[in-house]
Amino acid sequence: MVPLSVSILVLVFVVLMILLIPTFLQLVPYIADSFFRARGSSALENSVRVSRDRNMVALVMLLPAFLLTFRYRLYNPDFLAWKDGDARLWLVAAAFGGYFLLRLVIYLLLKPHRRYEAYRTAHHASYTFFILMVLLMLVTAGVMYIFKAPDAVIRLILYIEIATVYFIFLVRRSQILALSCNHFRTFLYLCALELFPTAALIVSAVLL
Repeated sequence: MVPLSVSILVLVFVVLMILLIPTFLQLVPYIADSFFRARGSSALENSVRVSRDRNMVALVMLLPAFLLTFRYRLYNPDFLAWKDGDARLWLVAAAFGGYFLLRLVIYLLLKPHRRYEAYRTAHHASYTFFILMVLLMLVTAGVMYIFKAPDAVIRLILYIEIATVYFIFLVRRSQILALSCNHFRTFLYLCALELFPTAALIVSAVLL
């Protein structure tokens, strides 16, 4: 049985997305440009209206990301494996919150005093790629659900999509950072800002 809280979150997401359809359609060219070239993220950030709309859509996309993670157990450490319903739902939400909070804290701690624009653009590019990733996951999960694919198969394909989009994002983020940093500093930033929080999330899923 689907928890009531899940049904409510699905309804909220559907209503919000209906309201945001015009905004999202205006964002599509910018998202595509950011995917194919690093300077696309700079062009997006240079527009206050577009960057604001992107941030709003990314915030709404947290709901389906959260629900897909819950439904297909994409984050499923042992301490969650035996829980179901609202308990598992809100524990997954707590894990999401911890991951994003860790990323934010590291971002603020390492913020440079000079040439801040590229650093900020590289960080905000994660919002753009997050939108793209969640849309891809929604389409994939929806199509495979219609064709009655097993959950294990859907979960595997979603993992592959997450890894693929994340890898491309890392490439683009390194290219953006390289506009104001040398290669060594860019590598250190990637390790601290991206690889460490992601590794912490993966380790918690495997060991806890």
